[in-house]
Amino acid sequence: QVQLVESGGGSVQAGGSLSLSCAASGFTFSSYATGWFRRAPGKEREFVAAIGTSAGMEYYVDSVKGRFTISRDNAKNMVYLQMHSLNSEDTAVYYCAAGVTIGTMTSGRGYWGQGTQVTVSS
Repeated sequence: QVQLVESGGGSVQAGGSLSLSCAASGFTFSSYATGWFRRAPGKEREFVAAIGTSAGMEYYVDSVKGRFTISRDNAKNMVYLQMHSLNSEDTAVYYCAAGVTIGTMTSGRGYWGQGTQVTVSS
């Protein structure tokens, strides 16, 4: 079965940091673009970051550029999101995703994890 399992969520004070991890299984991870999305209560899902299968293919929503870093370890079938300088706007459920292309992933077609809650307090 295809699985994407997020971990690392929690509560952090504004200005702090959190690192999210996503363990993938059941598909050829190295052939898929991967990324992170988030959904705050009452809001639509928002793209956060993506990393493609080729070097240099990293993308971020403007609001997290310079603060978040996406990375992957194909040998471990893992994708990570390092988050720094967190603020209240970052509070959301964060979801790991994968798709055959970044476009496929961002369109909602592909695989999704169950989500992990990130709460930033002032």
